[in-house]
Amino acid sequence: MTLNAETVLEHGTQGADEELLAAIDLGSNSFHLAIARLDHGEVRKVVALSEKVQLGAGLDADNQLSEAAQRRGLECLSRFAARLGSIPPERLRVVATNALRQAENASVFIEQASRILPKPIEIIAGREEARLIYLGVSHTMPSGGKRLVIDIGGGSTEFIIGDGFEPILTESLQMGCVAFTQSFFSDGQLSSKAFNKALAAARREMQGILGSYTRQGWDGVVGSSGTIKATRQVLIELGLSNEKEEITRSGLEKLVEQVLRWRHVDDIELPGLKEDRKAVLPAGLAILLAIFQSMDLTALTYSDGALREGVLYDQLGRFRHEDVRDRSVSALMARYSVDVRQAERVTETAKQLREQVAARLLLDDEDADLLRRAASLHEIGLAISHGAYQRHGAYLLEHSDVPGFSQSDQMRLALVVGCHRRKLKMDGLANILKIGGQRLMALCLILRLAVALHQARSDQALPEVTLRATNAQEWRLTIDASAEDWFMLAGVLEIEQAYQSGWGVGLSIKWALD
Repeated sequence: MTLNAETVLEHGTQGADEELLAAIDLGSNSFHLAIARLDHGEVRKVVALSEKVQLGAGLDADNQLSEAAQRRGLECLSRFAARLGSIPPERLRVVATNALRQAENASVFIEQASRILPKPIEIIAGREEARLIYLGVSHTMPSGGKRLVIDIGGGSTEFIIGDGFEPILTESLQMGCVAFTQSFFSDGQLSSKAFNKALAAARREMQGILGSYTRQGWDGVVGSSGTIKATRQVLIELGLSNEKEEITRSGLEKLVEQVLRWRHVDDIELPGLKEDRKAVLPAGLAILLAIFQSMDLTALTYSDGALREGVLYDQLGRFRHEDVRDRSVSALMARYSVDVRQAERVTETAKQLREQVAARLLLDDEDADLLRRAASLHEIGLAISHGAYQRHGAYLLEHSDVPGFSQSDQMRLALVVGCHRRKLKMDGLANILKIGGQRLMALCLILRLAVALHQARSDQALPEVTLRATNAQEWRLTIDASAEDWFMLAGVLEIEQAYQSGWGVGLSIKWALD
């Protein structure tokens, strides 16, 4: 069901505030807000808002986001925030795509936005964006075999082949209607020469994915988001779509011919085309035609589902304990041949230690999930080398495409894994406090203790261990141990005491010997 701005479904939201969830999509061209309610396990949108912000147009040659673009974005977010009063923060996600991926000063914008929004902005990688787009499309269309999904955004274009609700191939290419407008139509002038340059650039960008996508194959083709939506609407109005109201190659080529008869984007007059879409239409058409030509497409249908719908359905999966992040962790463990038994030992002990200090240190469920995943993955770096394997693990987690994780998620996970053993330095602490504050520091220390306690890699039960924390830097570990336990653990924990002092942490250890 398509919803316009300010539209509310007839059943309303009264009495269902606890079921509401929301997603904000900070695209390079437009910002979107979707508010939905859970209706018998399904996501039903009740509010949909969209504003043309053109954040990507504010990027200069050095990838610095202009103050004017930031101001447009923040003003839009202020209007969105006014609509979020009924949404618990844990049921809101705010995702950002290519413009903030590219911006060197993205942190400046994010910091200002954090004063407006009740939830931090998550910058997601291109392939994660593609996965979420596919999730949004697949949940808003009937099943129809293997699909090729194409989403032309402001700064990037995503290509996904999937079957049912599962993506098979995901790619994100650096071509979008705003970026290509700046590169080929910056003065607004229209010419066949400029259009052909844009067309050739898009075809070059696609060369790297054509082989794998063609080999995988597809049964149908679906497009989503603004460029494809606007193009389809114009073709329908002009009578250039087919009987299924799909975009066809022949209709697209005729539309391009018509657009190039005008000399300037301001002159474009097409039925069904909104005023704010004129400036980016030629670039969008060049990308779309390049896709048709390169992938030998004849027709493409349109889906209202897109990134924001995908984010909503991804949240629903998390509520149902079908979190794709946990599937990703399992896949990483298998790929890097993690010792599952050791991971389970460390994970269980880390869980018990966290529960003992959670109230004192204000650790929440998200912290519990992060610690659990870090404990599961703390040894993945061993697949590269034993020496400094914590650093190898951190590198893999920071730089891999991990479905379900935002860039900030991956950074926090990488930091905890990277600090789980060996010396602790103050510059590392400064980075951890900057990224996640004292809560992230606490998770690092808890994981270190769990790893130290399982240094023997034995299935033998640990002695009773009690952890208390005055604050993030004052800890007391009490161990109800036998003489044998003391012999096995005392040396390891004394070394850990010395290591934690590198962060100014006071770890006291009390032995209650039998």
